[in-house]
Amino acid sequence: MDVTNKKYTFHLEAFNGPLELLMHLIEKNKIDIYDIPIAELTRQYIDYLEAMREMDMEVTSSFLVMAATLLQIKSRMMLPKKKAEESEEEEDPRQELVERLLEYRRFKKVSEVLGSMADLQEHFVGRAPLDLPVHHLPPASLDLSLLITAFREVMSIKEEAEIPAAIVQPEPYHIEDKMEEIKAALQSHGGRMRFEDAFERGTRSELVVTFLALLELIKQQSVSVEQAHLFGTITIAWRGSET
Repeated sequence: MDVTNKKYTFHLEAFNGPLELLMHLIEKNKIDIYDIPIAELTRQYIDYLEAMREMDMEVTSSFLVMAATLLQIKSRMMLPKKKAEESEEEEDPRQELVERLLEYRRFKKVSEVLGSMADLQEHFVGRAPLDLPVHHLPPASLDLSLLITAFREVMSIKEEAEIPAAIVQPEPYHIEDKMEEIKAALQSHGGRMRFEDAFERGTRSELVVTFLALLELIKQQSVSVEQAHLFGTITIAWRGSET
């Protein structure tokens, strides 16, 4: 139903509160919220309440309190102005109403954003977290990058021995010799040993040759490197009969 006034027409809607009604009137009439024509706004507001009564719609006390507030502001605005020197610190009677309307507008925008997020969330179905097992067995042959990382950790705790000024050239190390040493170490450990056990002794250059020897044995499928579980100890296992 439309309620027609000489100057304006608005559709009679149900509002949740007086601030929502005021914001509707302000937006509909493109009123500057910082410079509200309080007389016109009060008249439109009261006309709306009268239309609610005619349609037997409940007019709650909050709407009546706001009507009384608007009339009070209107009456204060109609009072004669004081002298300039006395009115410098006088507050605008509309200021408190403006602040309440600004706060309501911010609240409304936040509510709209939350509402749109809720509508978007309705398109998704959530479920409780699954109890995943802690340990995941990796492939029998580990990735080369994992072996390199493990070797770097071993090297990081190995300090290079201090050697006096060279009198003789350091003894060269051969990959073939280190391959035999790894095989012998595996046999002494029952065919299986920890990765770091292959690098217990030697200079840093010797350990590098030992690592290259281990890679060659893996390539020949004479040994395999395994990990019982994620982040667990890496072990070297003998596979000599499978070569």
